[in-house]
Amino acid sequence: MSVAYLLCLTEGILIFSSEGTAFCFKSRNVKVRLHWLAQALVVLTAVTGVGFMIASKNLSERPHLTSWHSLLGVGTLAATVLQAVCGFCLLFPKLFKLSPPRLKLYHATCGLVVYLLATVTVVSAMFSDWFQATVNGPLWYAFLLLPLFPALVVMNQITNAYLPRKKITA
Repeated sequence: MSVAYLLCLTEGILIFSSEGTAFCFKSRNVKVRLHWLAQALVVLTAVTGVGFMIASKNLSERPHLTSWHSLLGVGTLAATVLQAVCGFCLLFPKLFKLSPPRLKLYHATCGLVVYLLATVTVVSAMFSDWFQATVNGPLWYAFLLLPLFPALVVMNQITNAYLPRKKITA
C-alpha cells in the first residue's frame, strides 16, 4: 500500500510538474498517458494490498476495521477509486458530455484531497503498536516527516497550476 500511494501516486501527479520530472520534455498527451498508467498502478497495487491484508487478518483470526488507520485506509481506497472514475471521464469527455476545463479543476482538487488522505493514512500507520515497537527514537520522527515533504510538493504543484492568478492592486 505504501508503494501504491507514496511512490506511484506521487509520481503520477508529479508527471505534470515542469521542474522536477524526467518527463518535462514530453508532450501533454504523453504525460496524460503516463499519469493514467501510474494511477492505474496505484489502484491495482492498492487493491492487491487490501487483498493481502484481508487474507492476513483471516489467517490470524483477527477482527477487521478496528483501528483509525484501517478506517482511513478504506476511505482512501474508496476515494482513489472514485478519483480514477473521474479521471476516466476526463479521458473521454465527449462520451459523458462534460466540460473538460471544469472537470480538470475538479479532478485536480479531488486528487489533492486523495493524496492528502493517503498521507494521513500512512502517517496514522506510524502510530501503530507494531511500527512503534519496530522503529523508535529519532528514526521514528524521520519516518514521520518523510511522507510530509512530498505532500507539500504536490500541494504546491496543484495549487500553482489550478488556482487563479489575480493581480493584487492597491
